[in-house]
Amino acid sequence: MREIVKLSLAAMLVLSAQSAQAEDFYKGKQISMLVASGVGGGYDVYARTFARYASKHIPGNPVFVARNMPGAGGLQAANTLANASAKDGTVIAALTNGVSMDPLFGVKAAKYDGRKLAWIGSIGKLQNICATWHTSPIKTIEAATKREIIVAAAGATSNSAVMPRIANDLFGTKFKIVTGYNPNSGLNQAMEGGEAEGICGLSWSTLKASRPHWVKNNWLQPLVQFGMEKLPELPNVPSALDLVKNADNRKLLNIILIRQEVGRPLAAPPGIPAERLAILRTAFEMTMKDKAYLAEAAKLNQEIEPLSGPQIHTFINEFYDAPTAVVARAARLIRPAPKKKP
Repeated sequence: MREIVKLSLAAMLVLSAQSAQAEDFYKGKQISMLVASGVGGGYDVYARTFARYASKHIPGNPVFVARNMPGAGGLQAANTLANASAKDGTVIAALTNGVSMDPLFGVKAAKYDGRKLAWIGSIGKLQNICATWHTSPIKTIEAATKREIIVAAAGATSNSAVMPRIANDLFGTKFKIVTGYNPNSGLNQAMEGGEAEGICGLSWSTLKASRPHWVKNNWLQPLVQFGMEKLPELPNVPSALDLVKNADNRKLLNIILIRQEVGRPLAAPPGIPAERLAILRTAFEMTMKDKAYLAEAAKLNQEIEPLSGPQIHTFINEFYDAPTAVVARAARLIRPAPKKKP
């Protein structure tokens, strides 16, 4: 019995020493935060707001230094995090919601396994809407099945291109997707200027932060919303889940919506020491409850709906275990093959 007690005490001392070393590690250091979007975009603003408060919840109070790394829908930042970053806890990334699924979809440029990234947490969900400008006669999703509607989009794999493809596939809408618009301002200007009749794939939280007058003045006509739960501000706008009855279509839509649910995730590289990942996850959870942080987020019209790191892992494992045929169909909608040149 004495030997068991001695061994237990020894183990506790070792764990205590390891914990102290982990807490001392960040003192005087910087944490590089890769941001998978350009300066001023939704992901960037959310990430930088988080970083201003997260430091005080990490022992040693390291300084966060943001490094914007837009490109390939978030793949550049994800690849850099997984393959070219220090794995000691001094590098994290604010990633786009889709990068965890790109390897599953067979994207050759994705040089990592989404299940092996060390997920810290997600700041908020992405709940998208399809909407037309207030001057358009198209006011319902049913009306959008009657004639062609030009919708502005950023890149071919952006939410503003993915969501109308999904709507066309599931609901029979006739959205004509015109890509190439700047994701930060070009999309909105295209609709305001009459180049496009609508946008399908607007982030509701980003919209409220960047164009609050659109919401206040009812300049948008929401047709359908994409999310696991309906937005409380849009109780009369149908949910995509409400419109889909076919079992295979619901499986497809669930994969898409899980991708949205992951929202605005933060991750560390594979192989980070467990005790440092635990510190980062604890700091994330404490920041999500920080009254000063939440007050600033509210002023910026940011919607804070956090998911923990383990919750993200659960979601990711769920869609990696999805039926192959459903995954293949989702992949075609989210990352369609490029058109052959004539």
